[in-house]
Amino acid sequence: MTSTNHPLDLLVRNLELRARLSQEDRDAILALPYTLRTLDHLTYTIREGDPPRECAVLVSGFAYRQKTTQDGARQIIALHLPGDALDFQNMYLKVSDHSVQMLTRGEVAIIAREELQELAQARPAIGHAILIKTLVEASIFREWVLNVGRRKARERMAHVLCELGSRMDALGLTQEHGYELPMTQEELADALGLTPVHVNRTLKLLEAEGLIMRTRRSIRFPDWERIREAADFNERYLHLDLQVPSSS
Repeated sequence: MTSTNHPLDLLVRNLELRARLSQEDRDAILALPYTLRTLDHLTYTIREGDPPRECAVLVSGFAYRQKTTQDGARQIIALHLPGDALDFQNMYLKVSDHSVQMLTRGEVAIIAREELQELAQARPAIGHAILIKTLVEASIFREWVLNVGRRKARERMAHVLCELGSRMDALGLTQEHGYELPMTQEELADALGLTPVHVNRTLKLLEAEGLIMRTRRSIRFPDWERIREAADFNERYLHLDLQVPSSS
């Protein structure tokens, strides 16, 4: 089975960034039954406290994970790009301990959780790829804890801009020297533990220093090594190299 612009193409590509899949494995993923849905900005794919029954795969657009305090204060704890499965973390849990919302308008492919569980068990390489992807999400989360807890505002902002650039580039979603930032300043504030005013001031500082160039939502890096150094950014935690068992 071959595919041309198949809704699950980016999921296959995403899994193959870090795990080796055979053609039969790729075909099995593309053969999963799914339902396409177009979701607006801020639409929930799952709410905290809900039982997970399906997995939404981002076909287009962006999404984010979040936790909220009792009084409604929001902390964005992860960003998701096209090709990401939004519910691998809930694949074997009875209840979701966090919410996932659309960051932009986009399209998702909805797959029954049981279908994914059966596929992971029937095809070990796919199960391995799903495990690696979930472990990488945990690695990214650890870096976000460090970013919010220990880096100053300038480094925090530069770091998340570098991460988005690296992750989007790995999927072929960047433009020349940059990308379209999918987040508002309020959303950046909730991801970085800053106020929107502080976010605006920090973006202007990075621009004044020549570390970024902005045109509306477009972000460009005139000197990638300079922004990496300013951000204390090391791609190691993204694990963009192929992860294979030691026996391979």
